[in-house]
This record gives sequence, C-alpha cells and structure tokens, in this order.
Amino acid sequence: MRAATDHAADRFKNHSCPRLLHKAKLMKNLETLAAGPLLDASYKGYPLTAPPCRPGALAQQGWNVLAGDLPLPLAVLDRAALAHNLAWMQDYARQRGVLLAPHGKTTMSPELFARQLAAGAWGLTFASVWQARVGVAAGARRIVIANQVLQDADLDGLDALLAAVDGLRVWFLVDSAAQLACIEDWAARRGSARVFDVLLEIGMPGQRTGCRSAEEALALARRLAASRVARLGGIECYEGLAARCDDAHDVPAVTALVRSVGAVARGCDAEGLWAPGEAEILLSAGGSAVFDLVVPLLRLQGLSRPVAGVLRSGCYVTHDHGSYQRFVRLLARREGLDDTLRPALTVWAQVQSVPEPGLALLGCGRRDVSFDIDMPQPLRCAAVGARVAQAVPQGWRITALNDQHAYLRFDPEAPEGAWPRVGERVELGISHPCTTFDKWRWMPLVEGDGTVTGAIHTCF
Repeated sequence: MRAATDHAADRFKNHSCPRLLHKAKLMKNLETLAAGPLLDASYKGYPLTAPPCRPGALAQQGWNVLAGDLPLPLAVLDRAALAHNLAWMQDYARQRGVLLAPHGKTTMSPELFARQLAAGAWGLTFASVWQARVGVAAGARRIVIANQVLQDADLDGLDALLAAVDGLRVWFLVDSAAQLACIEDWAARRGSARVFDVLLEIGMPGQRTGCRSAEEALALARRLAASRVARLGGIECYEGLAARCDDAHDVPAVTALVRSVGAVARGCDAEGLWAPGEAEILLSAGGSAVFDLVVPLLRLQGLSRPVAGVLRSGCYVTHDHGSYQRFVRLLARREGLDDTLRPALTVWAQVQSVPEPGLALLGCGRRDVSFDIDMPQPLRCAAVGARVAQAVPQGWRITALNDQHAYLRFDPEAPEGAWPRVGERVELGISHPCTTFDKWRWMPLVEGDGTVTGAIHTCF
C-alpha cells in the first residue's frame, strides 16, 4: 500500500502541464477552435439533406428561414441588430472613458468574440479557464476570469495558456486567504515560478463571492502583496445581484457598492499594495443590467497610478425582449438616451397542433429557448407558404414549456382568423440570452426578410 501511495505521489510531483500539453499542440487546438466546425446534419437546425458547410460559407447556400429551407425550431441572429449593438456598446464605453471586456459566457462564440474585438473591445471576460481558451483562440490577449481560480487542473491549464501564447495577460479573482493558500500549494507541488495576475474581489452580504468588509479585503490585499504566486493588479466587483429593475432601489444599492470598492482601492493605494511595475490599476465591474451605475467607480481619481476602468457587460451583443430590455429602458431614462440596444436573438418555431380553443402547441421547448427568467414572447408569425412575417394577434402568449413543446395561449372567442394555424411559423423573443445560446451549437445570421447571410458557432 505504501509503495502504491509513494508511486502516486511521485507521479503528482513530477507532473508538468507544459510537458503533457506541448505548446505546438495547444496552439493547434486554439487554431481549430477559431476556424469553426464543419456544420452538418448533426447540428440541430441544420437541414438533413444539405451538404456540410463552414459557418463563413453559409451565405452561399441561398437559404431563407421563411422559405422553409431550414428545419424548425431554429435560433437566429438578426445581422443588422447585432451590428448595431456592437457599435453602440463600444461607443458607449468610449464616450464614458472606460474600457470594454465583454463577458464571453453569454455566447461562447469565437465569431462573435472576433467581432467584439474588431469593434474595439479591450479584452474579453470569462467565468472559467476552460471558457477563456475560446477567447484566446478568437484573438483576445487580455482576459479577465471573473471568478475564483484555485483547482490544480485550472491552474495547470492557465499556466499552459500563458506559456504558449505570446503577449497574453489573464487576471482572475481572489477573495480569501484560503484560495491564495491553494494557489501557493499548487506552485510548491509543481515547482512553478509562475506569478498570476489577480484582482481582489469585493462582494455583498448574502450574495455571491467576494470579501464582505473593507477590513477583510485589505487584510487579503496585504497577503497578496507579500505572496510569491500573485500580483495584485486591481479590484473587481459585480453589481448585478443588487439590481431589481427599480431605480429607487438600484441606484442607492449600486452606489453603496461603488463607494465601498472605492474605499478599498484607496486603502490599497495608501499602503502601496499594488503589483510593482504596473502602469495602471484595474478596476472592473459591470453586468448587463445597470452598467451605467458603475461608471463612477471605473473612473476613480486620486490614486497613485492611473485607473483602467474595465466594463464587463456581455449580454449587450444580442440584448433580449425581456429582462435586459426592461433594465436598459431604465438605463436609457437615467442617461437621457434616445437609441439603445436592440434585440438580435429570436427563435422560430412551428405550430404543430391546435387541439382545443385557446391553446396551440409550438414545436419548441426547454431544449431550445431560455426560460429561467421569463417565458418566450410571441413576436411575429408567418402563414404556411408566406415569405413575409407580421405581428402576432394581440393576446398571444406562451404560458409554459415542456422539453419540446411551448404552450401558446390565445383568446378562444377571437375570430377564427386570429387563431394560430397548424403549420404557421411563430417567432419568439427571448429573455436572458445566455441560457438560449447554450442550447445551440450554431446560429444563422439573417436579414430582415429571413435570408441567411452567415452563421456563428458556439463552444459549450
């Protein structure tokens, strides 16, 4: 038994991620991710009779969603709305003097990451090392992992990425001495000299991760400053958990968090706890609901070094017809904006049965569309054979979802012409894009008339 234990210990001690995952192999894997898959009938929503095709060549197929060229249900992205959102958010950040590192967990799409970077994004944000590799493949060289990193496999993977990709910078969150001890233990067992870039996370009582008090945060910052495995690059928080879509609550709640983070930043600055040699202090915040309220933090003045304020909003790229639309309407009112984000992601489904007055069943369900916040919202419909969609009759609503069915309720007393018909196509708006994206391995880009002009793929 002892010999077996010693053998296992030797294997663990001698383990070296760079040896097992050679730089050339890792770079090849990243190139494959960026190139995109060969789409075929194994992808939900791809025609079974169509030849395989790369996402970048899909426009050549001449397909149209309303012509019945693709099977339903089908999640689609409005190309024009997508382009608008990319430009709008980048312009919003530029005008307010902050940087944009959109959260990639929303889409996990290399094509959309590349578009965000091309539009001017400073970097990308992710929730895990596994996700971050997709952003690296898309060309990001600055990455914030807005989460704690501490397990061996993740530290090994991050170490390998940093060793393989020239110019890559990755910051992850630290919120406890216990987490720091795990990283230090990893370094000792691996014999690693790696020094990781980290951000001190400030949290809120009763919510997710992050230090709960200024005293706790400053004590941890001192530990980080003295550690041989970490470089304290700045401070992070996430305000989204405080938001309720109510200005009377949201403004003071987020303002209080902003002030508490600012106080910790000034405390760290006064004690000289930042990583030596860095020209800037990173301050990062910003979900997709009340990102305007954290801008004052990201523009904090009076520290010993300039502040690089990094906004991490991610859902803006497609926006939605539900939760975020409600939040952004309030943001627009606070900011006096006439034009804001536009919903770009919808799911088309077909009426497969009208079994009784007042009820129709659509051929889509929990496997196809988000349901964690709001039910899907019927937007437009197209009769059998029609190439033009029109607004659905008033009163149509989705009341429930099964795995493969959506319950479309309508007024049974309405004229028969206002009833859904078997075979009719219905376009559904979604609430919370993150949990629709993760149900699709690809999505076509479409024009207003339903013409397919491209595609993206996802890496969930």
